[in-house]
Amino acid sequence: MNGKVYLVGAGPGDVGLFTIKGKELLQKAEVVLYDRLVGEDILALIPHSAKKVDVGKKCGRHSISQVEINAILLQEAQSQRLVVRLKGGDPYLFGRGGEEAEFLADNNIPFEAVPGITSAIAAPACAGIPVTHRDHASSLHIITGHGRRDKPLALDYHTLARLGGTLVFMMSLAATSQIVHGLLEAGMEENTPAAVVENGATMRQRRFVDTLAGLPRLIAREGVQSPAVIVVGSVCTLAARLDWFSRLPLCGCRVLITRPREVAAAFGDMLLELGADITYYPCIRISPLNCDIDLTGLDWLLFTSAAGVETFFGQQRAQGRDIRELGGKKIAAVGEKTALSLRQYGVNADFIPTVYNGARLARELLAGGHVAAGQHIALLRAKQAGADIVEILRGAGLTVADIAIYETLPGHSPPPQMGGFDYITFTSSSCVKNFVNANKKLDFPHITAIVIGEQTATAATAAGMKTIISDVATITSMAEKIQEQWSKDKKP
Repeated sequence: MNGKVYLVGAGPGDVGLFTIKGKELLQKAEVVLYDRLVGEDILALIPHSAKKVDVGKKCGRHSISQVEINAILLQEAQSQRLVVRLKGGDPYLFGRGGEEAEFLADNNIPFEAVPGITSAIAAPACAGIPVTHRDHASSLHIITGHGRRDKPLALDYHTLARLGGTLVFMMSLAATSQIVHGLLEAGMEENTPAAVVENGATMRQRRFVDTLAGLPRLIAREGVQSPAVIVVGSVCTLAARLDWFSRLPLCGCRVLITRPREVAAAFGDMLLELGADITYYPCIRISPLNCDIDLTGLDWLLFTSAAGVETFFGQQRAQGRDIRELGGKKIAAVGEKTALSLRQYGVNADFIPTVYNGARLARELLAGGHVAAGQHIALLRAKQAGADIVEILRGAGLTVADIAIYETLPGHSPPPQMGGFDYITFTSSSCVKNFVNANKKLDFPHITAIVIGEQTATAATAAGMKTIISDVATITSMAEKIQEQWSKDKKP
């Protein structure tokens, strides 16, 4: 019995434009063959257990031939695997998905096509260009400018010039001059509106509008690179008026996030909604430590991070403990993010300081009379942590059990290309330390670091970075600080 192959369209690259069905299949996949234009956030959905095969093709470089791709599909499907062939855009639109489907059918391999949003529509839409409009175009024509290898581009320019609708050319950047010449020779007016959209429907998008005759010079002048789509037709005149993308407050801003995607996703989503182009580069990973915590006789449990909350309840569950063991004990959280993690386990924090750091937590507990000499406190936190909170509480006569329930270790990911980031975000001094150790050759004085807390700021400043501290130790405040700084730094 054979497995099954799903020809899945990944859309234009933005994970938000990936279909629900595509996501569900990808998360169940045992083998994934993916193209080069599939977005990193979509690739992150692939299970760690799945076999991943990069079969991406780039102009002038085919890493794996179509024959080899077909052979892999056949071999994996015959091994009774659930195979996802993940293709940029829609699998049946200039992606050779039809050829792959024919091959599977000829070899009696069950398959299914899962449509995706094509960049032929998505890229213009995100650039303020509706491909059809009652006052401009009642038809849409999608053309590939990429012919078979070693053969000239064969287009019926006379028919295209007479259609009167919107023309969208995909994979056509290298053939722009040839296409423009062909359309003009066929009688299309030189001043016909035209546009090119680079990296459409992603946060790296750029859009330029000109006349048909001026398009090749514009592309050369602006250094437009693939992937890009070319749009020809009067709908291009609507771009400036209907442009919503460039009005996003962080449009053009590139941010590097140094926390793992799984714990920084809310922050990343916040920046994406504001228009930022984000890259995850996890400089730390959380490693739980084996410990058997005796809750007997404790008056307070103090949590100084969301990671501490997650680790504590994970250990309690693994050890068969019951949440009722927390009955009668009070809980303190260092800040709103930590308190939110507690609420996800059905526990409301009894105390949160007005300023989100450990020393302030200890001082405000004492100043408000929430704790007193003789009480027993368990401080549940990372192995690598400052001594100030313990010293303050013990100095006031409290018994403090400083319990390391996890440690932060350097991340596994290789450093990305560091050029071009406007801001790098840090939420802990360990993130800064690991970032510096992994990137010793960087020119740190040219890095603008957006950080949470004084300790993190001290570490970033010591490395030579220009350091900006969020007003409050929350991801919302960090996003606001990036917005504030970008409004000062961005080029007109």
